[in-house]
Amino acid sequence: MSPWLIFVGVVTLLFISGVRIFYEYERGVVFRLGRLSAMKGAGFRWIIPGVDRVVRVDLRIVTMDVPSQDVITRDNVTIKVNAVVYFRVLDPNKATIAVNNYLYATSQLAQTTLRSVLGESELDELLTSRETINHKLQEILDRQTDAWGIKISQVEVKHIDLPQEMQRAMARQAEAERERRGKVIAAEGEYQAAERLNDAAMIMSKNPITIQLRYLQTLGEIASETNSVTLFPIPIDIIQGFLDMKKNIGA
Repeated sequence: MSPWLIFVGVVTLLFISGVRIFYEYERGVVFRLGRLSAMKGAGFRWIIPGVDRVVRVDLRIVTMDVPSQDVITRDNVTIKVNAVVYFRVLDPNKATIAVNNYLYATSQLAQTTLRSVLGESELDELLTSRETINHKLQEILDRQTDAWGIKISQVEVKHIDLPQEMQRAMARQAEAERERRGKVIAAEGEYQAAERLNDAAMIMSKNPITIQLRYLQTLGEIASETNSVTLFPIPIDIIQGFLDMKKNIGA
């Protein structure tokens, strides 16, 4: 075999072994003889075989589940809480050099931060102000992972598992609150009805004929609702009122 063919074959093998293809969402951190050399972008790239070593870093958003954690709140209630963390790599060089395994490190940091922040809050605050808790977790994690080239974009507390006795106590409290609101609404209705009756009484007291008309209207309603004959004494005041009206009209 010709020496030239051997030489060409060796060069071809070296060239092919140094070829790297990076996707759009990847970056390649290149180490040359152990030292950080460069960062390769997406597309066709070539490195020196045997001299350069490449570490691929994914730049896409990572969705990480934080396992359920036992937390004792500030008011001494034991709960189980899990969460989800959304983050991405902003600086591939830092994510490769500053931390051994940024995925594992971020997961452990999220677990300890979750226990710490929720342990400083009371149970009512966790249940009613979850958005505030999420924002606080995101700020703390983002500040601590900034040195690793990691950006924490969002943290969400997914589920808060309460003890059975606490769930029953909260159910009783909610039922008592619903009963209280029902009684308040009923009392408010009675108060408004009493106000309207008082206004009607004031109007009728200014014009006695309205009382007589109301009396006659009531008699008509009773007569229309029953088949039996009902006899009511008619006060002379009712007839006298109409007689007075007739005299006034005639005059």
